Amino acid sequence: MDYQPESITREEVDAHAGATVLQFGTNWCGYCQGADAAIEQVLGGRSDLTRIRVEDGKGRPLGRSYRVKLWPTLIFLADGVEVARVVRPWGTGELSAALDQLDGAMPD
Repeated sequence: MDYQPESITREEVDAHAGATVLQFGTNWCGYCQGADAAIEQVLGGRSDLTRIRVEDGKGRPLGRSYRVKLWPTLIFLADGVEVARVVRPWGTGELSAALDQLDGAMPD
Protein backbone atom coordinates (compact mmCIF):
# COMPACT_ATOMS: atom_id res chain seq x y z
CA MET A 1 0.00 0.00 0.00
CA ASP A 2 1.45 3.34 -1.06
CA TYR A 3 1.45 6.68 0.70
CA GLN A 4 -1.12 8.96 -0.92
CA PRO A 5 -1.06 12.73 -1.35
CA GLU A 6 -3.07 14.54 1.31
CA SER A 7 -6.75 14.04 0.67
CA ILE A 8 -8.04 14.92 4.13
CA THR A 9 -7.84 18.08 6.21
CA ARG A 10 -7.05 18.41 9.90
CA GLU A 11 -10.64 19.49 10.51
CA GLU A 12 -11.91 16.29 8.85
CA VAL A 13 -9.52 14.17 10.92
CA ASP A 14 -10.56 15.92 14.14
CA ALA A 15 -14.23 15.18 13.32
CA HIS A 16 -13.63 11.54 12.32
CA ALA A 17 -15.47 9.04 14.50
CA GLY A 18 -13.89 5.78 15.56
CA ALA A 19 -10.36 4.44 15.69
CA THR A 20 -7.97 5.95 13.14
CA VAL A 21 -4.26 5.65 12.45
CA LEU A 22 -2.56 8.37 10.41
CA GLN A 23 0.69 7.04 8.97
CA PHE A 24 2.96 9.80 7.65
CA GLY A 25 5.86 9.04 5.31
CA THR A 26 6.82 8.74 1.65
CA ASN A 27 7.12 5.87 -0.79
CA TRP A 28 10.85 6.49 -1.30
CA CYS A 29 11.79 6.79 2.40
CA GLY A 30 14.18 4.04 3.52
CA TYR A 31 13.02 4.29 7.14
CA CYS A 32 9.40 3.87 5.98
CA GLN A 33 10.30 0.84 3.91
CA GLY A 34 12.29 -0.64 6.80
CA ALA A 35 9.42 -0.24 9.27
CA ASP A 36 6.72 -1.45 6.91
CA ALA A 37 6.85 -5.14 7.90
CA ALA A 38 6.38 -4.38 11.61
CA ILE A 39 3.61 -1.91 10.87
CA GLU A 40 1.80 -4.40 8.66
CA GLN A 41 2.20 -7.15 11.25
CA VAL A 42 0.45 -5.06 13.92
CA LEU A 43 -2.06 -3.06 11.87
CA GLY A 44 -2.58 -5.11 8.72
CA GLY A 45 -5.39 -7.30 10.03
CA ARG A 46 -7.33 -4.61 11.89
CA SER A 47 -10.55 -4.04 9.96
CA ASP A 48 -12.02 -2.14 12.94
CA LEU A 49 -9.85 0.93 12.38
CA THR A 50 -9.33 3.41 9.59
CA ARG A 51 -5.74 3.63 8.43
CA ILE A 52 -4.69 6.57 6.30
CA ARG A 53 -1.21 6.56 4.75
CA VAL A 54 -0.36 10.21 4.11
CA GLU A 55 2.49 11.26 1.84
CA ASP A 56 4.26 13.93 3.86
CA GLY A 57 6.75 16.60 2.96
CA LYS A 58 7.84 20.18 3.47
CA GLY A 59 4.88 22.53 3.77
CA ARG A 60 2.22 19.82 3.81
CA PRO A 61 -0.46 21.16 6.16
CA LEU A 62 -1.69 17.91 7.75
CA GLY A 63 1.78 16.72 8.76
CA ARG A 64 2.74 20.16 10.02
CA SER A 65 -0.44 20.39 12.11
CA TYR A 66 0.70 17.22 13.93
CA ARG A 67 4.33 18.44 14.15
CA VAL A 68 5.62 15.46 12.15
CA LYS A 69 9.38 15.71 11.72
CA LEU A 70 10.54 12.13 11.11
CA TRP A 71 9.14 9.33 8.97
CA PRO A 72 7.35 7.13 9.45
CA THR A 73 5.23 8.71 12.16
CA LEU A 74 2.03 6.94 13.16
CA ILE A 75 -0.62 8.86 15.07
CA PHE A 76 -3.31 6.83 16.81
CA LEU A 77 -6.62 8.70 17.16
CA ALA A 78 -9.80 7.91 19.08
CA ASP A 79 -12.70 9.94 17.70
CA GLY A 80 -10.24 12.48 16.26
CA VAL A 81 -8.18 12.86 19.46
CA GLU A 82 -4.56 11.71 19.57
CA VAL A 83 -4.03 8.97 22.16
CA ALA A 84 -0.62 7.64 21.05
CA ARG A 85 2.22 8.32 18.64
CA VAL A 86 5.01 6.12 17.34
CA VAL A 87 7.98 7.52 15.43
CA ARG A 88 10.26 5.27 13.35
CA PRO A 89 9.21 1.91 14.78
CA TRP A 90 11.64 -0.96 14.23
CA GLY A 91 9.74 -3.67 16.03
CA THR A 92 6.20 -4.50 16.93
CA GLY A 93 6.42 -3.59 20.64
CA GLU A 94 5.89 0.17 20.37
CA LEU A 95 3.15 -0.31 17.79
CA SER A 96 1.32 -2.92 19.86
CA ALA A 97 1.49 -0.67 22.94
CA ALA A 98 0.08 2.28 20.97
CA LEU A 99 -2.68 0.06 19.58
CA ASP A 100 -3.52 -1.07 23.13
CA GLN A 101 -3.81 2.60 24.15
CA LEU A 102 -6.11 3.23 21.21
CA ASP A 103 -8.25 0.20 22.03
CA GLY A 104 -8.49 1.37 25.65
CA ALA A 105 -9.60 4.85 24.58
CA MET A 106 -12.47 3.58 22.43
CA PRO A 107 -15.89 3.05 23.99
CA ASP A 108 -17.10 -0.56 24.05
